[in-house]
Amino acid sequence: MKQIILGTAGHIDHGKTSLVKAISGTDTDRLIEEKRRGITIELGFAAIDLPSGLHIGVVDVPGHEKFVKNMVAGATGIDVVAMIIAADEGVMPQTREHMEICSLLGIRHGFVVLTKIDMVDAEWLELVREDVADFMTGTFLEDSPIVPVSSATGEGIPEMIAVLDDYCQALPERSSAGLFRLPIDRVFSMKGFGTVITGTLISGKIKNGEPVMIYPTGITSKIRGLQVHDKTVEESEAGLRTAVNFQGIDRHTVTRGDVLARPGTLIPSYMLDVHLQLLESNERPIKNRARVRLHIGTSQMPCNVILLDREKLEPGDSAPVQLRLEGPLACVRDDRFVIRSYSPVRTLGGGGILNPSPPKHKRFRKDVLARMARLIEPAPEALAALHIEIAAFTEVSFKELMVLTNLTEKALDGILQKLMTEKTVIQTERSERRFIHADTFAAFKAAAAGLLARYHQKNPLKGGMPKGELRSKFPDVKTDRLFNQLLGIMIKEGEIIQVEDSIRLAGHKVTLQTDMTALKDKIMDQYTAAGLQPPTFKDLCSGIQSDPTETRKVLMHLVDDAQLVRVKEDLFFSKAAIEDLKGRLVDFLTKNEDINTSQFKDLTGTSRKYTIPLLEYFDGASITLRVGDVRKLRRKL
Repeated sequence: MKQIILGTAGHIDHGKTSLVKAISGTDTDRLIEEKRRGITIELGFAAIDLPSGLHIGVVDVPGHEKFVKNMVAGATGIDVVAMIIAADEGVMPQTREHMEICSLLGIRHGFVVLTKIDMVDAEWLELVREDVADFMTGTFLEDSPIVPVSSATGEGIPEMIAVLDDYCQALPERSSAGLFRLPIDRVFSMKGFGTVITGTLISGKIKNGEPVMIYPTGITSKIRGLQVHDKTVEESEAGLRTAVNFQGIDRHTVTRGDVLARPGTLIPSYMLDVHLQLLESNERPIKNRARVRLHIGTSQMPCNVILLDREKLEPGDSAPVQLRLEGPLACVRDDRFVIRSYSPVRTLGGGGILNPSPPKHKRFRKDVLARMARLIEPAPEALAALHIEIAAFTEVSFKELMVLTNLTEKALDGILQKLMTEKTVIQTERSERRFIHADTFAAFKAAAAGLLARYHQKNPLKGGMPKGELRSKFPDVKTDRLFNQLLGIMIKEGEIIQVEDSIRLAGHKVTLQTDMTALKDKIMDQYTAAGLQPPTFKDLCSGIQSDPTETRKVLMHLVDDAQLVRVKEDLFFSKAAIEDLKGRLVDFLTKNEDINTSQFKDLTGTSRKYTIPLLEYFDGASITLRVGDVRKLRRKL
């Protein structure tokens, strides 16, 4: 069944609460202070059964200017608003402010109710109707019905209910496919039940027994009871006034303004990127870094307005803005907000969230402004791709994208499949479904290729750049997993080659100059002839009368080229000598199970100077395994 929330709005003492009681039978003023002073201070709630069979919730908000913060909290989740204007007073200051707030919060459906008609004559009522019609011009209520009623006598109440019924039937049905979110507007304890919270479920749905998290604190619990309009239910969905009973949560750890959602689905942030519209009714502009009250959902939070492209925002203008908060909030793309001044207290403006979890921006940056401009009204596909592009090497997960785009799981999944097919984005991790943009990967490829090219130019005799050294050049790539995956794609595409722990460009080949070729031949002659008793580096240079620097370059090239084997710092053997010894060692161990140092020394025919390093080399190469004072064959070869 369609779920609808009706909200009241209007000046203090214009009869909002009396009207709600007349149409629902519920007195929403529940506090002793409200009864004593005769004004609504806190939010009130009721329900109505309409003639069509629709069962709707009602939120009655305070009209006094001191309690506008409560009014904004109550306006969260409203589908249709009844703007209450008393016939004996007409349009008043809070009427105008409530209209502005409803507009800023994106409420687009409603009508006007002229109350207290029993206190005026017909001529006066007609004058007030004309005044109200002028007031509605240019607002979302333009051309909406104006319904005169008297809560005291009941006159006009049936007509008002009929108008409400028509509106509710015409409204589109809410989808329950989005993220489950319930902004909390009341917290209390009930004997025998424990902590209970209430709020309007603004998106998604939830079942009894499911795990939940309170944002931004991160407190987790499990639902042990759900009620909708005072009736116990097993499931609640978007558009319903919902009461939730928790397991094991102290009421003092939960406050109005917190948001109930599933664990790990929202992102608390101290910053919000928004498109701020300043009301034309303001008397003065708002300056950069102005401190204001932010109202979003049911929360109120002090924050600073950072104007990114100017020093001040004039009344009636809009601009890209970063709000820097004094505490974390968990919001979603397109959530509506209102900002109000501190002194004098009045509504300044509002708008919609572009990015609920942005980095801190520097002002007057062309790239930042261009990106925010692209965030204002993009197509869903472009929005998802843009956030993946913004995340760069940090990657962005599927869950994060649901918050950043405010798309349903099904819609987002379809968009990402399309973007991957088009090779616009790359999935980099399967379990959490993390993504990077193709442009990010292209930047990585270009940077890696450039680094390798310079390395090859500087080290022409080396087969490649150590992988660890290349990794150190990419601090922005947040995980080794992603770095290895990006290298893997480059290898698969044939752009680079990895040999053990060395990376080189596919086209790179070590070429020796004529004099170095001659030096290479001399070195190989020395090591080939020496067998298992090779010269030290000093003796090598002396024997062939070569420059130590050039000799070491060629020596390392021979190691990279697998013609020589480096057993320890300055001890090298020819590959042929090592392979021959390995064969004899394996054959010995196959026949004798183990070998001690003395036996190995006899096998090599060398002194202890070479025996111990060779034994340790075969241990490190996983040929042998040391067990006490002997070596055993580690595995069958």
